[in-house]
Amino acid sequence: MMPSDGAGRPLVDESVLDRLRGELGEAEGYCRAFVGNFIDCLPHRIARLRRTLTIGDLDGSVDAVLSLKTSSQMVGAERLAGLAMALEDEIRSEAYAADVTVVLPRLAASFLPPINECSRQTMHRLQAQCSAGASR
Repeated sequence: MMPSDGAGRPLVDESVLDRLRGELGEAEGYCRAFVGNFIDCLPHRIARLRRTLTIGDLDGSVDAVLSLKTSSQMVGAERLAGLAMALEDEIRSEAYAADVTVVLPRLAASFLPPINECSRQTMHRLQAQCSAGASR
């Protein structure tokens, strides 16, 4: 299955960032630090996902995609979270019933290009929205 581009989902859900600002206290800069940490860790999360998928590591792939999905949801990166959810569904439906050394690299080839592109767009949008939110 080919990944959906997530066009129905916002790239970043502003209401999640607003909630974070309220809960973490933007005056103290915690929201910016939280989102900054997500941005800093995102390339490592994707690299880990790429590595585990391409070597056929089923447990590592599940852990890596869950990390990407959960962290994306926490900062409102809805489109990226949607791609991670779709990949997770494919891993769970295909990899447990077939040869993981074949299935996981095939899923990497299908899902990683849109995940990479979406992550770049998401990082730029989050940086812009956090900067704008700081001046509210």
